[in-house]
Amino acid sequence: MIYFLFEYLEKFDVPGAGMFQYISFRTGLSIITSLVISLLFGKRIISLLQQKQIGETVRNLGLEGQMQKKGTPTMGGIIILASILIPVLLFGDLTNIYVILMLITTTWLGFVGFLDDYIKVFKKNKEGLRGKFKISGQVVLGLIVGFTMYFSDDVVIRERIELEPQQVINLEPDQEASLPDHAVLTRDIKSTKVNVPFFKNNEFDYFMLISFLGQKAKKYTWIVFVIAIILIITAVSNGANLTDGLDGLAAGSSAIIGTTLGILAYISGNLIYSDYLNIMYIPYTGELVVYMGAFIGAMIGFMWYNSFPAQVFMGDTGSLAIGGIIAVFAILIRKELLIPILCGIFVVESISVVMQVGYFKYTRKKYGEGKRIFLMSPLHHHYQKKGYPEPKIVTRFWIVGILLAVITIVTLKIR
Repeated sequence: MIYFLFEYLEKFDVPGAGMFQYISFRTGLSIITSLVISLLFGKRIISLLQQKQIGETVRNLGLEGQMQKKGTPTMGGIIILASILIPVLLFGDLTNIYVILMLITTTWLGFVGFLDDYIKVFKKNKEGLRGKFKISGQVVLGLIVGFTMYFSDDVVIRERIELEPQQVINLEPDQEASLPDHAVLTRDIKSTKVNVPFFKNNEFDYFMLISFLGQKAKKYTWIVFVIAIILIITAVSNGANLTDGLDGLAAGSSAIIGTTLGILAYISGNLIYSDYLNIMYIPYTGELVVYMGAFIGAMIGFMWYNSFPAQVFMGDTGSLAIGGIIAVFAILIRKELLIPILCGIFVVESISVVMQVGYFKYTRKKYGEGKRIFLMSPLHHHYQKKGYPEPKIVTRFWIVGILLAVITIVTLKIR
């Protein structure tokens, strides 16, 4: 909103109004505002949650320090959501299709997570929202994002036009003279291409997955594209939800991931940097950096209260939302194939649960008694069972997350 105000004031040469045209300036304001909101209003929201007796219900799983967390306010994801949405509404370009999709993602999955927490806390149902309804919510979001990206004329990529020598020669004299020495002809096109790491030709098209259909492949590419988006959103959102088990673990890991995605968005939305690094240029995605600034500020501000020992938990209100935000953001900047690296913490946590449950069922069926691979899943609880202090586990997971973030950035040049 303030963005549009200063855009209007710039027409009257108001001093300083032009600053709001710079993404870097608005990103800085977004980070600061998000931090202020989470720090100043976070305490009030925590007090309100305590007054309403919205506390965490803890099952005794034999983990050190676990029972001390009983009664700690949950649904703290409200702090995160407010700290993201308000700065973006103030400083973001609300006509930008990518910003609109991120706002929809934040509110939609935040609402799904809120319903889950509400049922757990107020309905005294430990199971919360049924799994099929959670998945349905993620699928609906995937359909919205997938259809918008495939069919909206505002979602394009810019590619170079390779000219044959005779085409260059046949340019009109005035056209040829107007082209600088370094000029490159480009066009904006609809595409299902994404960046793929470690390969020289660093682009992958979802069309390739059904290319065996021949001429029919183009007709059905949108189906594969939308299904892939649904799977990615569901996997990452649930991965973040599983990671939210120790004080500061999910928030800190998400801040690291968000910073990396912000860098990738800035590069992908900048014609000069994307050309230098030879990666896909996606017009208008630079505006997403303003959104990610708010996300990073929200994560850091929330950690002020969520660090060990936590004064508040984010609950599914926060964890489902931040997982979905990370997934959709990566999809919008066409970097979803980097998720297994960048979100390695989420991936490993999810895999540990799948392995534990799968192996337990297999051994129970075969031997009559279920056996376990880990002392407990998700993986962070395995280390708790081994006697590692909670802050040490969280810090080491953060270190691994930073290493994965660096590797993700480095993939831009390793091919």
